[in-house]
Order: sequence, then C-alpha cells, then structure tokens
Amino acid sequence: MKAPLFIKALTILFLFSCSTVPLTGRKQLNMIPGDQIMSMSFQQYSDFLKENPPVTGTKDVQMVKTVGRNIEAAVEKYLADNKLSSLLDGYQWEFNLVNDNAINAWCMPGGKVVVYSGILPVTQNETGLAVVMGHEIAHAIAEHGNERMSQELLRSAGSVGLEVALNDQPEQTKNLWMMAYGAGTEVAAILPYSRMHESEADHLGLIFMAMAGYNPEESVAFWQRMSAASNGQKPPEFLSTHPSDQTRINNLNKWMPQAMKYYTGKRNPTNQRKGNSAKTIKILGNPK
Repeated sequence: MKAPLFIKALTILFLFSCSTVPLTGRKQLNMIPGDQIMSMSFQQYSDFLKENPPVTGTKDVQMVKTVGRNIEAAVEKYLADNKLSSLLDGYQWEFNLVNDNAINAWCMPGGKVVVYSGILPVTQNETGLAVVMGHEIAHAIAEHGNERMSQELLRSAGSVGLEVALNDQPEQTKNLWMMAYGAGTEVAAILPYSRMHESEADHLGLIFMAMAGYNPEESVAFWQRMSAASNGQKPPEFLSTHPSDQTRINNLNKWMPQAMKYYTGKRNPTNQRKGNSAKTIKILGNPK
C-alpha cells in the first residue's frame, strides 16, 4: 500500500513542480521554489566572490561587463517579445571576472555570472566571449540548475526529505549547489548537464548573442577552439560536462538561419576576427 501512495505522491509532486523551457517548450521538474533559489544564489555568489575576489580595472574586466550587459539586454528583449518576462523576476544581474587559470564560466540564477581568466585565451575576443556568456546565461534562463538539483535531491532524499535536505543540511545543500552550477574547484564532481540541456543552452545562447549584436556564425569556430584546448588530455573544466562533437556543430549549423534573423550586425566589436566564419561552416557542412 505504501508504494502506490509514494508513487502517487511523486506524480502529484511532478505535476505541480513542472515548468516550461523557453524556445523548446520542454516540460521540466523544478521542485525548489523560485524565491528559495534566488536566496541561495545570491548567498552562494557572495560567498564565492569573498573567496575569489573579482579582478578590477582592466580591459578584460570591461569586456566581460560590456558583453554581459549586451547579453542581458538581449535576454530581456527576447523574453519580453515572447511574453516570458516573469522568468526574470528577482534578477539582479552581475558580471565578474576572477583570476583563475581554469577554462570555465558559469551563471547562477538571478543573473550572477562569473568568467574565469583562463577561458579568455580561448574566447579570443568579444564575440567568442559572447558565445560563452550567452550559453551559460541560457542555462540559467532555462533553469537547468534547478532541474539538476531537483533530480538529485529527489534521488537522494526523496520527496518527504526534500524540505529537510534544503533547510537542515546546509553544507550538503551548498555542495550540491556548487556541483549543479559548476562553480568553484573545491567540489569533487559536477552534476553533468544532459545532452538535452546542452542543446537547449546552445540554441538559446545562439539567439541571445545574435540579438546582442554578435555574429552567431563565430560560435562554430569557438567550439572548435574549445575542443582543441584539451589537446587529447583531460578536457578543460568548461568541457568536462559539455559534449564537444560533430553533433553540436551540426546543431549550430541547423539553427544558424534562425539565429541570423536576429542578427542585425549593428555593432562591430573592434577585436572581432573577420573573414573565416563562412569558410569554417562550409568545411564542416550543413545538415541536409
């Protein structure tokens, strides 16, 4: 008798904890209330910056903040155009660069973004950085972190123990949070994004960067550089849970015509590479 009741409880929990991912329309399980997610995000972000003081007063810092603000404006416009502005309730955007050789970047709920200095040689310029920040911000907009935490909490604590896990086990919850969002190197592992999560972040991120005035065609060259950054060794942190294969390139090419409709070309970053985007896509081939 207990098993059917438990299954029924989980079914009800799932129905009342579902949200919808922008663009794809996929239903997802998000069990942690939005206000609690925001509170946790702001606290964890503050704690991270205390241990990892942001870089200040450099050209790289200015680039991170410039690209961040441009992506922020694009996200706000995209969601407003699609009557989804409520997804940004409670957002307090912040963009910081930290001095760390790890090839990594992440975005917590509420628009709390960190870029590691180690990824800048791979991004190379504003447009490459827009690929990264658009992708990571897309993960936050699609609430992938909440989904991953919900799945892990449900697996480890069960529906009955969810509130206890969140409120009475702060250290475990913090570790789970850092694992879910890929923040910090002190955690032993990172909860992997599924290929579906990655596909959604790539698709949304492509549109965000295009609306922000960055050529989405450059995303292909960036992901090629990310793949090459491993040199056959252990992949960089940013790729440790991110598939980097021909499927991703094929998907980017498939979505490119849609993304280009959002690209006005009004802005022209002074440090953007020119001339090889079309050639790169032609070599890799478009899906038939």
